Amino acid sequence: MTTDAANGRDRSATTRERLLAAAVEAFATSGFAGTTTRDIASRAGMSPAAVYVHHATKEELLFEISRRGHRSAVEIIEKASQSASDPAERTRTMVAEFSRWHAVNSRVGRIVQYEFDALTPEHRAEIAEYRRAIEALMREALEAGVEAEVMTVADLKGTALALLSLSIDLVRWYHPDGPTTPDEIATLHGELALRMVGAA
Repeated sequence: MTTDAANGRDRSATTRERLLAAAVEAFATSGFAGTTTRDIASRAGMSPAAVYVHHATKEELLFEISRRGHRSAVEIIEKASQSASDPAERTRTMVAEFSRWHAVNSRVGRIVQYEFDALTPEHRAEIAEYRRAIEALMREALEAGVEAEVMTVADLKGTALALLSLSIDLVRWYHPDGPTTPDEIATLHGELALRMVGAA
């Protein structure tokens, strides 16, 4: 690869990242429906035409943000699920780290959770797969806890969703400049998780 070609590829990648960052700001501020490609281009310091060079539609920007966000969240909860052999500690860690991720990435979290219906059916189907993977990991930890008789869970699916909702719902109210830190939220939610499954 020539130096010029490599530089051109680097510039293109940098431009794509600028547009994605601008889209995150715009969607988090005005919502998907309230954002135009002109808004995104303006935040990125580009012309509206430049957006279409890298992303065919506004929805494709939303999908890329959502896909990256969900992949990152899956990685976080997969790592947490492997952090301990004790099912109760594993569950606590999974909830704590999932909540920490949503606090640190609250803007992206708000977008991927509340703009799901703005995706095309094909894109919704892919994102739904990530969500099912996260739910399955949580349900597996609860099943292990019940089998080991260290948890009391009557409804595995419902409880898994409730535990995940602790983390997901915080993007509705959390603000990075607020009085509560991501670490404090993680600790609280981890403790609440143990109480919810009768393992406290």
